Amino acid sequence: MFEGLICGVDEAGRGPLAGPVYAAAVILGREFNTEGLRDSKKISESKRYILAEKIKQNSLAWSIGICTAGEIDELNIHQATLLAMQRAIKGLSGYPSIKIMVDGLFCPQVDFSCEAIVKGDDKIAEISAASIIAKTERDLKMIEIDKAYPAYQFRKHKGYPTKFHIEMIKSQGLCEYHRRSFSPIKEMLAL
Repeated sequence: MFEGLICGVDEAGRGPLAGPVYAAAVILGREFNTEGLRDSKKISESKRYILAEKIKQNSLAWSIGICTAGEIDELNIHQATLLAMQRAIKGLSGYPSIKIMVDGLFCPQVDFSCEAIVKGDDKIAEISAASIIAKTERDLKMIEIDKAYPAYQFRKHKGYPTKFHIEMIKSQGLCEYHRRSFSPIKEMLAL
């Protein structure tokens, strides 16, 4: 059923000081209309959510893999990202015998043919789709986290090191979602 198809894989959330890292794996299929798909960072937030719904409803398969802030601290962000990608690929139904194409320089350890493509999220529709799914799903998680920790305003900055977020860490301390192994946080803790 999936023979000869491409599975695109990308991540969202490598750079933030808080929250999980998300990866998505997407198999669009030959009939999918790829119009509008590109790197999620180059698409407005509202359009990302529209495209994410289109991908979820019309792709052959999609899956999310997550690594928590604790796992990131334990493994490091690079290894945690690869693990999230591996989890996303393993989460696909039917275990496809297809080619995996990953955005970036590194491939996760999987039992399939895998190719890393720099800027693949703007070149390969399946990777663009994975970029959009990973970004929107992570953003929704950060909005959920914001409800538990409203002082940090995760809804606005999604855990990235904005001036406001850094000020809140200094005044409020850390919450369970902060990545304690990240240099800016280690430096603040040392003060």
